[in-house]
Amino acid sequence: MIPTPEQDKDFPWWLLAAGAIGAFFLFQIFTDELHSQILGTLSKGVKITVFVTLVGFALASVLGLLLALGSMSKYLIVRQITRFYVEIVRGIPMMVLLLYVAFVLAPALVALRNYLGDALGLDPIRMRDFSLLWRATIALMIGYSAFIAEVFRAGLLAVDPGQIEAANSLGLSRWQRFRFIVFPQAIRMILPPLGNDFIAMIKDSSLVFVLGVLDVTQLGKVTAAGNFRYFETYNVVALVYLFITVTLSLLLRRLEAHLRNKHS
Repeated sequence: MIPTPEQDKDFPWWLLAAGAIGAFFLFQIFTDELHSQILGTLSKGVKITVFVTLVGFALASVLGLLLALGSMSKYLIVRQITRFYVEIVRGIPMMVLLLYVAFVLAPALVALRNYLGDALGLDPIRMRDFSLLWRATIALMIGYSAFIAEVFRAGLLAVDPGQIEAANSLGLSRWQRFRFIVFPQAIRMILPPLGNDFIAMIKDSSLVFVLGVLDVTQLGKVTAAGNFRYFETYNVVALVYLFITVTLSLLLRRLEAHLRNKHS
């Protein structure tokens, strides 16, 4: 069911309830030494979580846009290669993709680089020169690029064909049509699902702990194993992720509403 404008204006009781719960846990954090220590430890992993998410999502968006354009290409071979990539990657669980990229694709890339480097007279690199942080980031980029490609493709196809015909009649080139006509209209439809994928990537970034990357989840695991206070530790871990995701969700809603009102 599609929400009505009246439902969109409902008072956010859910946010009030979430804020009350968050305030309770914040009170615990700032008044209890154990909670404060846990938060201080986890804060070191926030930078890693933010880095993996921002860089991974930026790269995934660029690759996803290229895949979307490829799926709409006039060349059959390009469309088939793009569809092959999207369908295969979307069918692989993110955890499996992380492990595959880290322990199969990364060694293959290092071996390829050393093979080419040997021919060019370059010094070889070792496997550990390819950090686990970048392996995790590349895995998230590959995984989410397939989903983002479908988001871009749907948004681009939703643009009124009459707009494109009008651009053709004005003599605009293919790039000019995309830059000035198609993409500005498509982005308003793309933004909500793209924002959902961004928030989903923040949550999926917690999976990088399986590679030993010191993000929030990994530091929470190490902290809980050291102090045996699992309840308090994972409460703080959950609060950190909730603060990030809820804040971004509210910002994205404001941006969507701004764009909707601007073009209404």
